[in-house]
Amino acid sequence: MSEAPIQINPDLCRGCKKCVSACPFGVLYMDGKMVMLKPDECRGCLACVQSCPFQAITAVTPDEVDHERLREYHDIWVFAEQSGGKVLEVAYELLATGRRLADQRGCALAAVVLGHEIGHTADHLIAAGADKVILADDPLLATYEANVYTDALHQLILRHKPEVVLAGATAIGRGFFAKVAVRCYTGLTADCTALAIDRETTLLHQTRPAFGGNIMATIMTPNHRPQMATVRPHVFKMNSPNASRTGETLLEALKLAQPATRVTRKIPASSSVNIAAADIIVAGGRGLQKAENLQLLQRLAQLLGGVVGVSRACVDAGWISAAHQVGQSGQTVSPKVYFAFGISGAIQHLEGMRSADTIIAVNNDPNAPIFDVADLGIIGDLTEIIPALADALEARARN
Repeated sequence: MSEAPIQINPDLCRGCKKCVSACPFGVLYMDGKMVMLKPDECRGCLACVQSCPFQAITAVTPDEVDHERLREYHDIWVFAEQSGGKVLEVAYELLATGRRLADQRGCALAAVVLGHEIGHTADHLIAAGADKVILADDPLLATYEANVYTDALHQLILRHKPEVVLAGATAIGRGFFAKVAVRCYTGLTADCTALAIDRETTLLHQTRPAFGGNIMATIMTPNHRPQMATVRPHVFKMNSPNASRTGETLLEALKLAQPATRVTRKIPASSSVNIAAADIIVAGGRGLQKAENLQLLQRLAQLLGGVVGVSRACVDAGWISAAHQVGQSGQTVSPKVYFAFGISGAIQHLEGMRSADTIIAVNNDPNAPIFDVADLGIIGDLTEIIPALADALEARARN
């Protein structure tokens, strides 16, 4: 029992059977008045620990680093999130950076897909850079449910022992990836903005904003595997697909836990704005000074065929909905052109838009940090520059 993820104290157990009822995998059973465990089948979900009113069950964590065990882990995995059988763009972005990391590490890159009737995704993922695609195809995975997804990915990790596992910091990625890390007794770095392999230690360097975005922290996981990280959509660029690439497809059969919740209906988001998909974003910040000046952004965005974005200050002031917010606490965007009007350039905002192809900044402060990342910087009054630019575009359209 010492090798199991939990330990039962017979002196504290009262035989109330609450843990037996709470266990979703049926690995606990009664032997007389004593609770017993099937250690080889325990998956470490810790539901029994939470349900025991007498604290007779505790989690067991490794005390010493087993370096021989760490060397059993190999390959880099990307969780290829899909919806309705279509793989999300963030998965292809992660495969592009995963390909770079795998080449540096000298290992294989695998894409992992959870769902039902998803075999058609394999060729696209291989063309995007994966050496192999691991498919867990089961009706229970047809609709996302955190406990089922956690169980599926945890089983696959135990079976294949990947060295690194990456996922997009989407609603689903954030919803279950941390639970997988807990099951694996490993760490997780969320919302990374940079990933690299250290040449000397071969560890994954996971860089993300910290302390409210005031510093950039690089985090490593030297004593546990896998090394796990999530990355926001649009932080990395996708590679062009290569249809000539070949790879291996593995179909994995899993015995899955039953879902703890069920979806009764899906309600589309109330906002039709999707700034993350926009090619042109006209953004404003505290320098707008008042809500009425958002009309200047809206006019220019309409003329350019773009959408309006804002910094957090505008949302906090109640001028516009959070659906338009760009930055660490909003959306990460990667448009072809990003206009920044009256945005000073706090690191929280820069981390959400620095990957834009072209950044044009307008600010009346010549020392504003936004100019450090801008391709074109204009020092001036936005209330004069925006109308002049809009007038010029309208005149050009008439001619």
